[in-house]
Amino acid sequence: MFPGSSIIATLTLAIAVAANPLVQVRDTPITLSAAKRFNFTGSASLLERDQARVKGLRQLAEAKISGKLNEDAVISTPATNQAVDYVVNVAVGSPATTYSLLVDTGSSNTWVGAGKVYVRTGTSTQTNDRVSVTYGSGSFSGTEFTDTVSLGSSLTIQRQSIGVASRSQGFNGVDGILGIGPVDLTTGTLSPDTSSTVPTVTDNLFSQGVITQNLVAVSFEPTTSLSSTNGELTFGGTDSSKFTGSISFAPITRTSPASEFWGIDQTIRYGASTSILSSTAGIVDTGTTLTLIASDALRRYQTATGAVLDNNTGLLRLTPAQFANLQSLFFTVNGATFELTANAQAWPRSLNTAIGGNTNSVYLIVADLGSNSGEGLDFINGLTFLERFYSVFDTANRRVGLATTSFTHATTN
Repeated sequence: MFPGSSIIATLTLAIAVAANPLVQVRDTPITLSAAKRFNFTGSASLLERDQARVKGLRQLAEAKISGKLNEDAVISTPATNQAVDYVVNVAVGSPATTYSLLVDTGSSNTWVGAGKVYVRTGTSTQTNDRVSVTYGSGSFSGTEFTDTVSLGSSLTIQRQSIGVASRSQGFNGVDGILGIGPVDLTTGTLSPDTSSTVPTVTDNLFSQGVITQNLVAVSFEPTTSLSSTNGELTFGGTDSSKFTGSISFAPITRTSPASEFWGIDQTIRYGASTSILSSTAGIVDTGTTLTLIASDALRRYQTATGAVLDNNTGLLRLTPAQFANLQSLFFTVNGATFELTANAQAWPRSLNTAIGGNTNSVYLIVADLGSNSGEGLDFINGLTFLERFYSVFDTANRRVGLATTSFTHATTN
């Protein structure tokens, strides 16, 4: 836990079509409703969308490391929309226009214009730079502005860099991205100022004295429907009501390319003693839906569980009888072990048909990363993992924190 601070700002993410009004109560967190989207447009499966993101993240990191980060560093995977994501309403300008932005710890630029057109006001200043970012699930390019950005009445940032898209792909139904990844990911996204980084919203909230710690914490909750409160983002501190016990921290891994993101080292064990993945590097990422592990690790997991590959969904499938015998997975991070229970390994069965499955099977959320281990990014702990654990992305101390929650052992799915 962190000591008390003057402001802890919380964005509550609710699975609802319409955002509730902003309510501010003195000495309590500031909450802003948003929406969780199940966005299954197009023919790509849930796994294909996640694997496209992995390729994009990997190529972004490798291009950045090589110093060749430019518009040529684009993968050949067609742009697709993320299947499951979280959006938050962000106000830009004065008078403000509200935009619906994806929350993404795997990127760091904030931009608008994919849907609703950017509205220039008296607080808008165009810079001399163009801006472009390529994601595994899409891309955008446009012009950089600075503007006033508000995430709530006490979370207002002056002169925040905003990309204004003139072209975007893969972002149907949203207006852009709220990037809360490490700031170094913004290197090379501006042109001609290619060597500069772009401070994230978290960086600017801290540097402008709005929050007292340069970090953001994430609380998600598993759900089996499309209409329930789902979690919150907390800027500048943690919300002790959202986790149990203490937060265990791990330093950002030194292994590339995972070190470019919120990367950690971990091992994964199935049951009492079956090793699935030896100590290796990967990332924690809100922009990935599934919990992805290296292909060789997935084969060991498939053997241990007896699952079969389902061609319709791309996921591993169990019968109900097999699921009854499914054992927990144990993720060990910097000496602390986190149990992903059998229930947590299952895709919500009431949502099976949303991913092309049938109602009688159990589909597993542990899936194929698309490459073997030993390549420096061997797992992604995505949304399905984060729904069971509280996470903290600590910029100041270059570390990631995890803690159990009341949902860690829930039988929601």
